[in-house]
Amino acid sequence: MAEQGKEELIIDAKDAVAGRLASFVAKEALKGKKVVIVNAEKAIITGNREKIIEKYRQLRDMGSTSMKTPRIPRLPDRFLKRIIRGMLPHKKARGKERKANNGRQNP
Repeated sequence: MAEQGKEELIIDAKDAVAGRLASFVAKEALKGKKVVIVNAEKAIITGNREKIIEKYRQLRDMGSTSMKTPRIPRLPDRFLKRIIRGMLPHKKARGKERKANNGRQNP
């Protein structure tokens, strides 16, 4: 249910390119809409598979003992959330609201 004065937008991420989806969601969130993404684990990351996996592992293993390194999520919904966060002014109130779910809608 949408808050008073806010429009709610539910997006199915199945077979959607993650970067394009994230940029669309970021634009809608900046307009003031509440955006909910379902099936976040089915979003597609395009590019060379070996390079993507190598980069992810390098970032994940970069500094596991230090808290100064960026936290790289392992769950697909949090990974998509992290991509969207990078496109929003997340330190301001305008960019704080975002949700991504694994195959289910919010109750």
